[in-house]
Amino acid sequence: MSKRGAIFLVGPMGAGKSTIGRLLADSIQMDFRDADREIEERSGVDIPWIFDMEGESGFRDREAAMLTELSENISSVISTGGGAVLREDNRRLMVAKGTVIYLKTSVDEQVRRTARDRKRPLLQNGDPEQTLRALMAQREPLYEEIADLTVLTDQRSPKAVVQELCQLLSSADPSVVS
Repeated sequence: MSKRGAIFLVGPMGAGKSTIGRLLADSIQMDFRDADREIEERSGVDIPWIFDMEGESGFRDREAAMLTELSENISSVISTGGGAVLREDNRRLMVAKGTVIYLKTSVDEQVRRTARDRKRPLLQNGDPEQTLRALMAQREPLYEEIADLTVLTDQRSPKAVVQELCQLLSSADPSVVS
């Protein structure tokens, strides 16, 4: 199940990809990279600004380039943006370059976790819950399509999720977790 290469965390916003990714990388002694943060650091602007100036397609172009670059480091845990799976090239890249872990969460949990977050451009207009349901309907089949492992994060601490991931990764390939 576990393949050599990077570990990609996919899932919807609020699933815990960044927090869990950082803890997982520490646990298995790999580098951690958050694709969204890397885009912000290198561009010098935040993602909402990129969405405003370049639209979602401009952001997705930056995201695809960043995933390609980050996937070259095979000893990395890479947290992806919730929409990274929308492009077929990104899905193919992640499947080819490593292990894909789908951090699954319910829309109700997403609503709770993102309620006060103003840095999520797709939630700034209209009803956030309705938006999250529409995004889930579109993206969940793509997360499931490419996932080597799926772990539910609802009502669980990041540490509990990381412990489960370490067990799953170790049973798939004992050399991953020492």
